Amino acid sequence: MTKHVALLRGINVGGRTQIAMADLRGLFTALGCEAVQTYLRSGNVVFGAPAGQTDAELAARIGERIADDLGVSVTVLLRTAESLARTVARNPYLGQENDPAKLHVTFLAREPTAEQAARLEVPAGETAVFTLAGDEIHLHVPDGYGRTRLDNAFIERRLGIPATTRNWRTVTALHDLAARD
Repeated sequence: MTKHVALLRGINVGGRTQIAMADLRGLFTALGCEAVQTYLRSGNVVFGAPAGQTDAELAARIGERIADDLGVSVTVLLRTAESLARTVARNPYLGQENDPAKLHVTFLAREPTAEQAARLEVPAGETAVFTLAGDEIHLHVPDGYGRTRLDNAFIERRLGIPATTRNWRTVTALHDLAARD
């Protein structure tokens, strides 16, 4: 079994798209996943997935089951434990910022083309900065994520790619959970 992390976009945020974590764990277990754990209530699931499926196929199956069983349509982004370890290791802002609340990662459904990436620019007057690294964007938001215009919606509009953002504490906690045997 390969250890994965599922990042569900927009779960239990702002009173919309409510899913109980027990229901989500049960759904993953019914899909044949093992050692299923949820983290917080915002759609983070760490699990072991049976071999024989690509990540895209697995994400599609999970999304279909959530829609069918729980009546909620969500974007499901998957990362392996190994890819999440690379995410943690390559954050370019760790040495510049001591407050993890000012660091975020936006996970993309796929790597943008060069043309799409060129559309992603920091708006004038913005204090936040970003680094695009494959299928993720590292963010440093000195004024806080709630005040930046480089939020998830901005990134999705500019790139035309589904995305979901997690704060640094969540990213590192998911990495720790996924790294356990």
